[in-house]
Amino acid sequence: MSHSKETNRTDCHAGCSHGHDHMPADANRRKFLKTGVAAASAVAAGGIAAGAPGIARAAKYDPPAKPGLPPSNMKLNLKRTALVVTDPQIDFLSPKGVTWKLVGKNVTELNTVENIGRLFAAAKKAGITVAVSPHYYFPTDKGWKFEGALEKVMHKIGMFNRTSPYSFKGFENSGADFMPQYKKYIHDGKTIITSPHKVYGPEQNDLVLQLRKNRVDQVILAGMSANLCVESHLRELLEQGFEIAVVRDATAAAQIPEGDGYRAALTNFRFIANAVWTTDEAVRRLGG
Repeated sequence: MSHSKETNRTDCHAGCSHGHDHMPADANRRKFLKTGVAAASAVAAGGIAAGAPGIARAAKYDPPAKPGLPPSNMKLNLKRTALVVTDPQIDFLSPKGVTWKLVGKNVTELNTVENIGRLFAAAKKAGITVAVSPHYYFPTDKGWKFEGALEKVMHKIGMFNRTSPYSFKGFENSGADFMPQYKKYIHDGKTIITSPHKVYGPEQNDLVLQLRKNRVDQVILAGMSANLCVESHLRELLEQGFEIAVVRDATAAAQIPEGDGYRAALTNFRFIANAVWTTDEAVRRLGG
């Protein structure tokens, strides 16, 4: 396919023929008006494809029916576009991971694991640059003299632990390893695996260098976790002059008494990213 191809969004509208009802039966009308407006406007705006997994659960995160911010005009030039995925690792995305009690509910309702996989597949099919920015902690990282709240948690629960920068002993299928279903995309000899970021952003790794050397200035951003590494990568890449589309259902975050990390991130994505897309829309724009 041509790298300059731009697949336009095809919106669902009042006269569509997707095989679903835009207005529920009268018996359910009151319930719909009370709880279903967000879901209906999502389908009407094309934010989530009709019948897509998790639509009922994820609809509460859809854009406002009457937004106060201008719409995105971002269009991909695939010759200079990269998919960047942060922390696609077991500790974040698997029930076996050490953070599942914190992020599992949100990962499940957004269909995050499957959506990241769809992005990998679409990016490989489109032939664009793909980069992974992983998160690892080595024994020497446990001697830090001060830490933020989440750093304390990550070190306490053994998140992303590796035995050494020079050894993969015990690494395979550990919490620091990549999700098994992503390995065919990551270990294909073409995907860029950057040096690890240590806190949240890419300032300490080689992601920006790798993107520049591949003449990339547009990024489709996904991964974990929404209000930490994804948002920090978004902010730094924006400051570096990249045009960024965040894929809002290919990420997730911790939801704890101190706050809902996903809602916090989603607010900032809408405020500062060049575009906020669903996985369906990102895949369409990649030509899938």
